[in-house]
Amino acid sequence: MASPYSDGAREKVASKLPASLRQELKTRAAQLGIDMQDAVTEAVEQWRARPAGNNPTIDTAGAESWNTWLPAGLYDAFKADCTTRDISFVQGLAQAVRVWIDSHSVSLAELTIPQYTRRIVVCNQKGGVGKTTIAAGVGQAIALGLPASTGSSKLPALPPRRTLLVDYDPQGHLTSQLGVKQIAPGEESLVTHMVERERVAGTLLDQVVPVAPEHFGDRLFLLPSSFDAFLLDSRLGSVRGPREASLQRALAPLEEHFDTIVIDAPPNLGLAMDAGLYYGHRRRNEPVGVSGVLVPVEAEDSSADAYVMLDSQIRTISLDYEVEIDRLGLVVNKFDKRKGYVATHSLENWQALGTPPVVAVVPDLKEQREAVHLKQPLLMYAPTSIQAQRMREIRRRLG
Repeated sequence: MASPYSDGAREKVASKLPASLRQELKTRAAQLGIDMQDAVTEAVEQWRARPAGNNPTIDTAGAESWNTWLPAGLYDAFKADCTTRDISFVQGLAQAVRVWIDSHSVSLAELTIPQYTRRIVVCNQKGGVGKTTIAAGVGQAIALGLPASTGSSKLPALPPRRTLLVDYDPQGHLTSQLGVKQIAPGEESLVTHMVERERVAGTLLDQVVPVAPEHFGDRLFLLPSSFDAFLLDSRLGSVRGPREASLQRALAPLEEHFDTIVIDAPPNLGLAMDAGLYYGHRRRNEPVGVSGVLVPVEAEDSSADAYVMLDSQIRTISLDYEVEIDRLGLVVNKFDKRKGYVATHSLENWQALGTPPVVAVVPDLKEQREAVHLKQPLLMYAPTSIQAQRMREIRRRLG
């Protein structure tokens, strides 16, 4: 079992919690800008300090499996208190969460943080355009946050966010570039949770691994690719229920643990891509432009042809399933003006498109290749490089 906390400071807690209470907890923690694990820690400590008679009894019928992390030793002390108070661990945890939510009210003026985890699907059906580079770089920039601008523009600070990178590409480049092993065939993975929901016994959270926790402050994580992903399109054909929602169903239990999920999508237009695009659709009451697709392209003709096909697929998914999929922007990647007229004219065409906008032009420089070779995140290996600056620029443009 992989735990995002590898230093032993926290331990995994497997329990149950009513779905409605879990959603309230996630929402309130987001509104206050508090990490979910920290919120639960506060809740348990607050509950332990209160007299037993002051805690409400919670209806836990139908409570669902739920995982979190607490400081080492706290859960054992909590369970001992539950035994002393003659209540189940599930009831004790539900009481703790309820009390914490009720004691951390938020005024209407403060209700500005979206209810949903932000979902950014980095996609293009053309291979070789640098989807993995952009997905990884944007995820790193979100996890690190941005300081306020001191220049004439005076842009506000963007706080660091707890971010999950999902390697949804069967080639596993994102997993390999970050020095992580792919999940072996037959083991639980994103694929099994998409196509074998009735058989999986664990949680996808068990497969999540931290990325350079010291550098990213325990805020950047990876769900590795699986060798089984090469068969995903064919296996999705036998899935019961709406196939387009299979990725959303698989990742739903992870959303409460992360502020942002960045998907490195496969380079094709098959069923897996349908599910990826659908995952990025705008959900009920979600503001426009929060979640959606980010499309890396190159400054050359074949990339433009590929974008037309991708845009057509986005339109088809939107119409068929009556959802809105926001185009967050284009990233002109691996740009090299030394390639001459074709490159410069193509860049002008991308910029003239207007909607979606070009959010950054990333030059083709050595730092990214060196970072991949050393299996290190770009913003850790070369944080002052031009490419790293462009990743922060994308983060800023996405808001």
